[in-house]
Amino acid sequence: MTPQSEDFSAWYNELVVQAQLVDRGPVRGTMVIRPYGYRVWELLQADLDRRIKDAGHDNASFPLLIPESYLKREAEHVEGFSPELAVVTHAGGKELEEPLVVRPTSETIIGEYMAKWIDSHRDLPLLLNQWANVIRWEMRPRLFLRTTEFLWQEGHTAHADEDDAMRETMWALDAYAGVSRELAAIPVVAGEKTPGERFAGAVRTYTIEGMMRDGRALQNGTSHYLGTNFAKAFEIQYQDEAGKLTLAHTTSWGMTTRMIGAVIMTHGDDKGLVLPPRLAPYQVVIVPIGRKEQGEQAAAEARKLGAAIKSMGIRVHVDDNRPQLSPGFKFNEWEMRGVPVRIELGKRDIEAGVGTLVRRLPTVEGQGKEQVPLEKLPELLPGILADFQSFLLARAEAFREEHTAAVAGWDEFVAQVASGWARALHCGETACEDDIKAETAATPRVIPADAPEETGVCVKCGRPSAYGKRVIFGRAY
Repeated sequence: MTPQSEDFSAWYNELVVQAQLVDRGPVRGTMVIRPYGYRVWELLQADLDRRIKDAGHDNASFPLLIPESYLKREAEHVEGFSPELAVVTHAGGKELEEPLVVRPTSETIIGEYMAKWIDSHRDLPLLLNQWANVIRWEMRPRLFLRTTEFLWQEGHTAHADEDDAMRETMWALDAYAGVSRELAAIPVVAGEKTPGERFAGAVRTYTIEGMMRDGRALQNGTSHYLGTNFAKAFEIQYQDEAGKLTLAHTTSWGMTTRMIGAVIMTHGDDKGLVLPPRLAPYQVVIVPIGRKEQGEQAAAEARKLGAAIKSMGIRVHVDDNRPQLSPGFKFNEWEMRGVPVRIELGKRDIEAGVGTLVRRLPTVEGQGKEQVPLEKLPELLPGILADFQSFLLARAEAFREEHTAAVAGWDEFVAQVASGWARALHCGETACEDDIKAETAATPRVIPADAPEETGVCVKCGRPSAYGKRVIFGRAY
């Protein structure tokens, strides 16, 4: 593969295909997620779905096709999405009376049904979630990161007042941050988007931002407080305790298959994928070594070991059905596909009662292959995998801190965003954001929730800063 230092984009495009995560779809901008890649999504999906249900939300399914008139009822929303819409105008051999939009997001259609289902304050909060695919016509597609069709979950909730809706908005953001850190081992910065970066139709948009290994930012998940904007458009109202009709406050929030791209670009290296154990389809791969009788003996011992490891709740694969491939080829392949731990098992290992354990990355400097007694391997592996998960999170966090700096002047800002993130004061004006983007390709990624208070003047235009703290700027995917 092309080295990251030579061309990070080429490295990424080559790796996602070679590692059998994804293939290009027949329509420009679409993708086929292969089983290995889809398993990563399933593992993430299962954890996030558990969090969503534990918080009291119910899964539902809404139509893929949305009447065009629905989108037009919230003016800012349709304006924001209009360049990305795919529209069905003919079906059944004739022109439709009303064009149908292929779902880009579901605020409008879910809003229509919220209005039907909500009558009284007793019906609130209404907490819905949908696992679905969406279509957004992408002009510059990149597999997993920006595709015309992608998978996601979208939460949609209705509440009696702003306070309850904001609690929901922040709950979703915290859930996304938890998934990113605990499963994907990606340290994220959580906070609010600037007005110029808000979701179309939202009152406030919150985000979690991760840094990739080329210093660019990736938005890993967003949560939106929609106020009463969609409630007004779709008449989502309830009768309060005094019998008065009152508009509900709504939220929406989503995380997508973009997270797979985030995992690849946060942890991968020139040898290929580096998968955090909690998201790895195979946490351990056993490669038996030998030919003919020795090979059969090694394979039998590998299967026995694999069963013992599986009993510990570990996802294990025994690579014993490809005798035409050399052990070295298999070692390189599983390294490229990011398996956290590989166990090599040959005649000498079996005679010595050990397995040769190889981590995808050494968690301690100088640590390479090590021989571990076979009888102890199954019970040691949970700890080894947990240590590797923690190591990846700490490694990514250290990389982000090394490539983030507070800047005071424009020249310093330009130099910093060329390879990382700049923490800068900003006036909050969208026109100024546009000027910064035109000159540097950097955008305001997040107003960090935990940033210390600070005032001063905008790094670009010199007007007073608007947020009382520094904003993180960076180039982004």
